[in-house]
Amino acid sequence: MKRIALLQMTSGVDPAVNGDAMVSAVFAAEMGGASMLFTPEMSALLDRNRERGGAHVLPEEQNPVLDAVRSAAAKAGIWVAIGSMAVLRDDGRWANRAFVIDGSGAVVARYDKIHMFDVDLATGESWRESNAYAPGSGPVVVETPLGRLGLTVCYDLRFPALFEAYGRAGVDLIAIPAAFTVPTGQAHWHVLQRARAIEATAYVIAAAQVGKHADGRETFGHSLVIDPWGEVLLDMGGEAAGMAFAELDPARIAAVRAQVPCLANKRAIAT
Repeated sequence: MKRIALLQMTSGVDPAVNGDAMVSAVFAAEMGGASMLFTPEMSALLDRNRERGGAHVLPEEQNPVLDAVRSAAAKAGIWVAIGSMAVLRDDGRWANRAFVIDGSGAVVARYDKIHMFDVDLATGESWRESNAYAPGSGPVVVETPLGRLGLTVCYDLRFPALFEAYGRAGVDLIAIPAAFTVPTGQAHWHVLQRARAIEATAYVIAAAQVGKHADGRETFGHSLVIDPWGEVLLDMGGEAAGMAFAELDPARIAAVRAQVPCLANKRAIAT
């Protein structure tokens, strides 16, 4: 069995506060026996006011929160999957970027969110990620102590072709960090997460933002761990931030793939 930790956060507009919470979580995860910690989308800064938040969107190599988490990972000797952070690209655009940090503190993988959340909700909320963020170019797989990990971010959850690609790549687990809105979370969060685990016959690890945030938004929470059969192993609820642990059984992946060999049986369909 392999033990992981999930950090459910209510990130705000002060990166220093959010960073302190992430660093504390690294050491708490290590004390709890986890080999890897997973954090939500926009762990370091969640601010819908782009003029205010933009002062904290820095190039990767200048980001103090990333530096602090890397240092903590090296001291604790565990891996960390930062769900995502806003970083400034060389071309002046922003990227919603996930990071995987190994037990020496090195960044071993980066993934930029591919699908931009551009929508007007019935609640009156309006989101235009593409106004500030540039999309990523493709899937990313990284070898970790838990196995082959595929990276996604939040809205990517709704695009099955990405998860089909990860299934074809033979990943063992997929990270789906998020800051889901409450209405869409209530309607779709659990069913889509379970579907993605079943389709890829892989573990899904979905660390999430939760509660009322300093910028006025409210997120759904319910950080999840789901096994390759679609069974929910962990649900952290939608009330509060915190940390929880889950046990992953690597043998479960092969057992499910033997019982439901959909990846092996898949055929191309002409359209």
